[in-house]
Amino acid sequence: MSELAKLDLKYIWHPCSQMHDYESLPPIVIKRAKGVFLYDEDDKRYIDIISSWWCNLLGHSNERINEAIKVQLDRLEHVIFANFTHEGAINLSSRLVEILPKGLVKLNFSDNGSSAVESALKMAFQYHYQTGKPNKTRFMCLEEGYHGETIGALSVGTMDLYAKIYKPMLMDVIRIKSPDCYRCEFGLTRQSCSCECFCHAKKEFEKHGHETAAIIIEPLVQGAAGMRIYPALYLKKLREICDAYDVLLIADEIATGFGRTGKMFAFDHAWVSPDIMTLSKGLTGGYMPMSITATTQKIYDAFYAPYSEGKAFMHSHTYSGNPLGCAAALAVLDIIENDDVLTRANKTAKFLNETLSKVLLGHKNVGEIRQIGLINAIELVEDKSLKQAFKASRRVGYEIYKKALKNGLLLRPLGDVIYFNPPLNITQEECEKAMALCEKSIREILG
Repeated sequence: MSELAKLDLKYIWHPCSQMHDYESLPPIVIKRAKGVFLYDEDDKRYIDIISSWWCNLLGHSNERINEAIKVQLDRLEHVIFANFTHEGAINLSSRLVEILPKGLVKLNFSDNGSSAVESALKMAFQYHYQTGKPNKTRFMCLEEGYHGETIGALSVGTMDLYAKIYKPMLMDVIRIKSPDCYRCEFGLTRQSCSCECFCHAKKEFEKHGHETAAIIIEPLVQGAAGMRIYPALYLKKLREICDAYDVLLIADEIATGFGRTGKMFAFDHAWVSPDIMTLSKGLTGGYMPMSITATTQKIYDAFYAPYSEGKAFMHSHTYSGNPLGCAAALAVLDIIENDDVLTRANKTAKFLNETLSKVLLGHKNVGEIRQIGLINAIELVEDKSLKQAFKASRRVGYEIYKKALKNGLLLRPLGDVIYFNPPLNITQEECEKAMALCEKSIREILG
């Protein structure tokens, strides 16, 4: 173990980690990065195939994003965002409104994804209160959803791994059985179904729609649940039922926004719009902590009144609208638009999925490879014919993760689901290298 790694373990409590595991797998000290590659103290190279928790959109140390931040740094590093503004935030807002789903025209800035979700929940609650519907106080969410780690976000994220111990602290939310297309209870497939599983949502709306302020979802991809991918038709049906029951639809696009699903936003696949959308991660290309909660003119207008009426949205974060983050986000939009990034990414996505399927789908423990955009999730099972999962105590995904690190691939698992979620500008050659290392790591653990 290096001296830096020892100092790390002496002082640092890492996120989403059982620190006891670090006794056998010490922290890897990264000293530089370029494109899809990370380099440690000894110059060992790792392919960052998960975009460092899904945020690195256009590669590490991207020269154009670097330059934009450097230029901004000499002008303005930060300014209070209450009653003050700056050119970067204004330009970013005007450009985002042009590409967001129709109707999202007002932007509220925060500094991380969980904060954007908290903003969305409070906004929805207060909207109903101020429009004469004080009975609408509850929230709906999909089971196995994940929306962040703050108290409100945990409440509407129902994965026990993150939320179970905190349940006495959390809001009482209405849980809807979520789509699970790999283990479809109706025996259908994504390609052939009419979202029969939507019956579960319909049932809960009939029971609780009258008291529900909003439903929050991860559109098309339930990330932390193992990259569960479901059809766009589900979003269309959800839009219709929300309108029928006067329930606001919150789209958590923190993980799916900015091209991750093959379109700029996941909701673009369904040709409908949410009432509120949260954005982060790829927003700044993974450079700066920044998030946005976008909403409609109708919702905004419910807060617009003389100060004496007490209708203002009293929600703030110190680093809201940070100029350095705005500079990074503007550079990201420039690259996406000028380099035709989505077209190229979709071509690479086709190659990646076809090749990955050829390489791994025949393996005795690969149950499914599901894909949307460049996201490819490999679900590992003990019995392929029964779709039977491994015992959790075996930590199969974690063992493959450790082996992959030795082989030079960052392949952090979601339980026993391992996945590719690379930068949009990854090359086919880099994909091939990652696939070869992935296959090698799987075979070294599972044969």
